[in-house]
Amino acid sequence: MASRPTLLAPEALQSFLSQHTEWKHEGGMIRRTFETPTFLAGIAFVEQVAQAAEKADHHPDIDIRWRKVTLALVTHDAGGLTARDTALAAEADRLFTEATRAR
Repeated sequence: MASRPTLLAPEALQSFLSQHTEWKHEGGMIRRTFETPTFLAGIAFVEQVAQAAEKADHHPDIDIRWRKVTLALVTHDAGGLTARDTALAAEADRLFTEATRAR
């Protein structure tokens, strides 16, 4: 039987949020809205995040609204935020920076 992931200490969450200022802690999740230049750029970004999420076996809630993509992360089986959430959030930030730099 797999063990439950360890919840993030409040200090670890605050450290992450101070380094990734676009992410907000809301409703027990971390959430960020990314704005892309076009709808199709948003879809391409979602595809990249989906690939990273599948590789990590950790899947965010994704909301697509025209050029805005909102990701919300929480580790449901742990009952809160874990290092899996902050790692995928950081990867999403990296992917978005890479995608916007390429344009």
